[in-house]
Amino acid sequence: MEECDNVVSDEMDMDSNEGNDNNLQADTSIENSSLQAPGVIVDCAKEFTTDQVFPTRDDLLDWARSVGRENGFVVVIMRSDNGSVKRKELVTLGCEKGGKYKPYKSTLTRKNTRSKKCQCPFRLRGRPVKGGGWKVRVTCGFHNHERAETLEGHTYVGRLTPNEKSLVEDMTNSMVKPKDILQTLKERDPSNFTTIKQVYNTCQAYRASRKGPKSDRTMKGKENDDTRTSTSLVFVINGERFELFNVDPSTTLLEFLRTQTQFKSVKLGCGEGGCGACLVLISKYDHVLHKVEEFTSNSCLTLLCSIHGCSITTSEGIGNSKEGFHPIHERIAGFHATQCGFCTPGMCVSLFGTLVNADKTNRSKPAPGFSKVTASEAEMSVAGNLCRCTVYRPIADACKSFAADVDMEDLGLNSFWKKGESKEIKLSRLPQYDSDHKNIRFPMFLKEIRHDLFMASEKHSWQRPTSLEELQRLLAFNQANGTRAKLVVGNTGTGYYKDTGGYDKYIDIRGVPELSMIRKDQNGIEIGAAVTISKAIGVLKQDRKSDLISDFVMILEKIADHMSKVATGFIRNTGSVGGNLVMAQKSHFPSDIATILLAAGSMVQIMSGAQFELLALEEFLERPPLGLESVLLSITIQSLEFNKSESSEPRSRFLLETYRASPRPLGSALSYLNAAFLVGVSPCKVTGGTMINTCRLSFGGCENKRATRAKNVEEVLVGKVLSISILYDAVNLLTSTIVPKDETSRTTYLPSLAAGFLFQFFNSLIDSPARITNDHLNGYSNLPFVKASKLKENQKQFHHDTFPTLLSSGKQVVEAGSEYHPVGEPIVKSGAALQASGEAVFVDDMPSPTNCLYGAYIYSEKPLARIRSIKLRPELHLDGVRDILSSKDIPSGGENIGVKSKFCNEPLFAEEIARCVGERLAFVVADTQKLADMAANSAIVDYSIEDLEPPILSVEDAVERSSFSEVPPFLCPNQVGDVSKGMSEADHKILSAEMKLGSQYYFYMETQTALAVPDEDNCITVYSSSQSPEFAHSAIARCLGIPESNVRVITRRVGGGFGGKGSKSTAVAVSCALAAQKLQRPVRIYLNRKTDMIMAGGRHPMKITYSVGFKNDGKITALELQILVNAGIYPSVSAMMPHNIVGALKKYDWGAISFDIKLCKTNHPTRGAMRDPGDVQGSFIAEAVIENVAATLSMDVDSVRNINLHSFTSLKAFYEHSCGEPLEYTMPLIWNKLAVSANYDLRAKMVKEFNSTNTWKKRGISRVPATYELSLRPAPGKVSILSDGSVVVEVGGIELGQGLWTMVKQMAAFSLSAIQCDGMGGLFNKIRVVQSDTLSLIQGGLTAGSTTSESSCEAVRLSCNVLVERLKPLKEKLQEEMGSIKWETLILQASSQDVNLSASSFFVPSNTSNKYLNYGAAVSEVEIDLLTGETRILRTDIIYDCGMSLNPAVDLGQIEGSFIQGLGFFMLEEYETNPDGLVLADGTWNYKIPTIDTIPQQFNVEMFNSVHPQQRILSSKASGELPLLLAASVHCATRAAVKEARKQLLSWSNLDGPDTTFQLQVPATMPVVKELIGLDIVERYLKCQMDKK
Repeated sequence: MEECDNVVSDEMDMDSNEGNDNNLQADTSIENSSLQAPGVIVDCAKEFTTDQVFPTRDDLLDWARSVGRENGFVVVIMRSDNGSVKRKELVTLGCEKGGKYKPYKSTLTRKNTRSKKCQCPFRLRGRPVKGGGWKVRVTCGFHNHERAETLEGHTYVGRLTPNEKSLVEDMTNSMVKPKDILQTLKERDPSNFTTIKQVYNTCQAYRASRKGPKSDRTMKGKENDDTRTSTSLVFVINGERFELFNVDPSTTLLEFLRTQTQFKSVKLGCGEGGCGACLVLISKYDHVLHKVEEFTSNSCLTLLCSIHGCSITTSEGIGNSKEGFHPIHERIAGFHATQCGFCTPGMCVSLFGTLVNADKTNRSKPAPGFSKVTASEAEMSVAGNLCRCTVYRPIADACKSFAADVDMEDLGLNSFWKKGESKEIKLSRLPQYDSDHKNIRFPMFLKEIRHDLFMASEKHSWQRPTSLEELQRLLAFNQANGTRAKLVVGNTGTGYYKDTGGYDKYIDIRGVPELSMIRKDQNGIEIGAAVTISKAIGVLKQDRKSDLISDFVMILEKIADHMSKVATGFIRNTGSVGGNLVMAQKSHFPSDIATILLAAGSMVQIMSGAQFELLALEEFLERPPLGLESVLLSITIQSLEFNKSESSEPRSRFLLETYRASPRPLGSALSYLNAAFLVGVSPCKVTGGTMINTCRLSFGGCENKRATRAKNVEEVLVGKVLSISILYDAVNLLTSTIVPKDETSRTTYLPSLAAGFLFQFFNSLIDSPARITNDHLNGYSNLPFVKASKLKENQKQFHHDTFPTLLSSGKQVVEAGSEYHPVGEPIVKSGAALQASGEAVFVDDMPSPTNCLYGAYIYSEKPLARIRSIKLRPELHLDGVRDILSSKDIPSGGENIGVKSKFCNEPLFAEEIARCVGERLAFVVADTQKLADMAANSAIVDYSIEDLEPPILSVEDAVERSSFSEVPPFLCPNQVGDVSKGMSEADHKILSAEMKLGSQYYFYMETQTALAVPDEDNCITVYSSSQSPEFAHSAIARCLGIPESNVRVITRRVGGGFGGKGSKSTAVAVSCALAAQKLQRPVRIYLNRKTDMIMAGGRHPMKITYSVGFKNDGKITALELQILVNAGIYPSVSAMMPHNIVGALKKYDWGAISFDIKLCKTNHPTRGAMRDPGDVQGSFIAEAVIENVAATLSMDVDSVRNINLHSFTSLKAFYEHSCGEPLEYTMPLIWNKLAVSANYDLRAKMVKEFNSTNTWKKRGISRVPATYELSLRPAPGKVSILSDGSVVVEVGGIELGQGLWTMVKQMAAFSLSAIQCDGMGGLFNKIRVVQSDTLSLIQGGLTAGSTTSESSCEAVRLSCNVLVERLKPLKEKLQEEMGSIKWETLILQASSQDVNLSASSFFVPSNTSNKYLNYGAAVSEVEIDLLTGETRILRTDIIYDCGMSLNPAVDLGQIEGSFIQGLGFFMLEEYETNPDGLVLADGTWNYKIPTIDTIPQQFNVEMFNSVHPQQRILSSKASGELPLLLAASVHCATRAAVKEARKQLLSWSNLDGPDTTFQLQVPATMPVVKELIGLDIVERYLKCQMDKK
């Protein structure tokens, strides 16, 4: 025998009753798993003993090896553990003798009566014993080529151990041949004497057992189905072993993680696989390839039963505060890449999965501290993750820092190095990365887990057939018995169709070899239906071995490239190709994959019962929906048949191209339209043009539903030599063919898209240059449609991803302050690493108290209706529903109040009449959140509209019926100047111009949530994710009819707010409190994303009518506005809208301005104060007026903006109470500085040059200013110094991700340092800011408007000043006695002398300093695609006046994140509703916030430190609001590009002249831009070209 380090241990440890493990790198920390000592082989005639004590088993093994070497026998490692034994504990070995167990101290021994010539392998079976040490049993392994072992009186005799038998059966399932199985056994255990006959017999016996006796193979009834013994579900999470025996198959991994484990880093963001907040890394062993594969997956879609035999790693499993953070967590924190932190753990898992798989490749080993991943791959790793707070740039920087090819100079602001330091210093300061990934060792006992999982309960069952025959039997049984069954691969379809349960049986088809195979031969490639999209992409992308690649390889790679844009990486990792096609076939899912495979002429194999059928994909899609008895088995992409010709004849070649128009370039969004074209072409000898020999044109997408071929267009093209006229006819025919089935806003957009795709493909084949003679260029030597150099370039890039490689960049210019150390320094945000690891606790992360119940809302789906009754569907048998609360359950003495604000109160529940869609009708309380949601969704509400007026659903209806809400006089803005006089002085006027602005959803990553716990003496504690705990506190008390002293509301942190968790969160907290008080049990709720989006209300829509007068030079003399604001059913915060709208409008000198702003009361949900409420609309209205004036005068719009900027004199007239001193007016300085730093004039010229030379791409550039008026709010603060010198700070402000806690800590450290003790340099790290508690610190107010951080800091400073004054006398006394005194000593002495070490304060801003102005400006440059309407943001430059920043890193994050949220409003986010006002954009599938592929490719930000206003808090200014207004620069730049496109379109029709008639809507989505460019642009271009000829 020879030494081996990976022999399979084949016994079952009877003492621990656990399985075995055979990998040296196996994780030994798994709870309850078997622990085995090393095994050795010794000569049976010898005994070796020693008195030495071994601290660890490894030490024992070293001794055993040395003895073996000296005495001529071999030591075989059965398992090498990394576990250790405490010192001074003995390693106890034992042997069996005569069937009895005898222990030995540090002994290797074996005495028996067998031949002394025999050498036997000995197994040392071990487990820890009480009191420490290891108890190890030594047993004989083989003798005379047989196994005979006695364990606890149980004898196993046979040639295969149970584990080996299980392995043989698993490999048999995977279609592995017996000889290969035997080889595997030999490799795992060289001492194994099993023969090929033994393996073969075992395989045969196993197959027979799976089929059953021949007489019983036909299923006749239920007794023949679920007769198997239910097996256990075994998996590992972060090294912890779980074994479950009774699982509801509909349970998701996310549900289990969040309710049954302590691992809470996985967050529920959407529940449909669209945000990435719930990501985990799944590791599983591939028995065919003999390796562990790792991939990221959505735990919200992954069914728990599907992870049988898998190891799951979450972000806290990668690293954590107890065992040490992973470099990913540390770099995310160090690059300032977190804000609210709710999405951050998912980002970390995405990146970690990419690093793990990159490091498995055979790429060259990178420098220490780096991964094998490329910078582009690292950045792409988070392309599917959503973040609402940040700009993604710092996240991308943290990701790219792991790539060996990264340019360190391109990485942005971070805490590791300072600007100008050398690369070596930078590398040394980065947290070091270890590519060994020791923290995710795969527990190798999972390799031995049998994967034919079967779990059965009274209601449901889960089965995983391992053969096609077994699957057939199951399907036949289901059909015969009417069983409702669901076939499962990745369950990703649930994210789209919300298929949440109701099945009797779940059948996991991944174990059927025919469905999981991939077969390639000369006829093509066959892909099993259960193969994941990611694996299919990997197979389709061939490694290029030479410059010569076939057409078929090119086609496969094109298909793979397009598949890479489908969904997200983590969806592709689990979603199957077959599942995607079946959804397209059964439910008309808008599948890109169906479209591209249809063009490729693919075939599919269907199994219906015992019948097998091979048919074209086209026929499959056109058939009636697939029945329950039918299964899609595989998809075949057939190889192409090349035309054989003589050497002198040109050959026919095949070309495939795919297209998709989508809101997001890299996927994570359904396409408006997708297309794929496969054509066979050859050069025409007569004309020299291109002959179309064959043609397949397929189209699919959102509105087109099912993928189809445009056969009538194909007929027009086939057999023709391409020409402009032929293409013109084809395009016209196509636009009449691609007509959406449903009339929508995109009805005209889709045919135009189709025409653009067709034109883009065929136009390059017309009027080509000279023929190519370079025969090596991929065989296209005779194709005349592309230049050789271009073709070479294309071929060079052919094997790389065709979609953008991102590599976003940016420059950050900040100036750290030193005057108030540590205030002003870019310190890492407090708790950033905890957020990254997932250990930061949000409300829903808190463990549920005993007997906790869960709530869900039943809401109105009618805008105005009487509620007759509410019932739940009885057929659902919702046994766990405990109660349904409504307004009738308000206790005596309580009020029906859900929202309390300064302007009005909003009821908790509708009483008799529902007055808007989304109004709360009732609150269902059940045993689980899942059950509560199901019950609420099943509710049957009986509505009546009898004797009710029609609802008011528009501002026009409100005006007609005089339905308005009042605005308090103190919030009514003042008019400026004499508008009549200004109009009379104007040279030009634009009268009664109209525009509309829509709504926007908050899309905080954490939806509304609360937990209420009843307490003694009629008290209650509520944990709420709220921006205003004080408002919730008061509303709860009034609703329950109890004193406010009986209520406590606690908020630690909020997973994003943006104003949506101000008043809106109050009702959620009150609902839970009401239910908890009535039922006397804890009650919590976590709103699902759909309900949240329907009830949220969002930003205020409005209609604007304006008239403006202006001079010939563009100077505006007067502006008059009428604005109708849709406030929804209750005024709530809408009363401040007029003030905010006008405040932002006044950023320009209008000469005179008047306005009539009405708050329209409509039957829509109450609108909330979404970030910059009114300000963003007012600022954009100003830009729209400026744009219109410039267009009317045919002037450059930048000149019009420039001439209408304020002088300080005009500023003082418009902002009388907030303008400050002349030196504080920095807008002119910022405006000019930005022109220089952004190279505005040069770039404007370059844009003109680009537009003059590019027909199908146009660029625009725009510079936009913004002025924002802020108001400080009162704020409380409390600082307490504990006896060891550590400090606890409480503030009324809530940590929303804006860095409030960090700035408060900095302020406390600065203020307390005034005591000037020795050793106070580390004081910052001794300060902790604790959660908000409405009984501990009252009058917390509302955290909003970006000024709460300033106010809280000032309150803390005041409190610290009090403490410093108290400590000064003692410090001076001690200093006289001791000479110098340390902080800790001072505090210890103060505590012993009863000095009050706690101080509270309440900061109230003075009338002279409570308001001030912020200034900023931005330049944005965009490029639009005239064929699709897509807008790419090439670059944005911002200069922002932050005063003296309290923390430049935090403020920078606020500036960037705010801008991106504004970008969503202006360019992407459509908050659509139906005619009744019911929100249609109710999830991630149809509501698109910005992602990493939609942000500016280059984003430069400069924080301008203006003259330090002394009346500001340490001369600082707020940063989180104004940058959102600057996102209008992107919209204005897009308008400029559209203007150029329209100008070009007019020239094609010989209609040169000014074009002042168009208005670019908000948001400027692709359909909006395309419509303005011209839906018939292709036809007009072709017509123009035909006319020229």
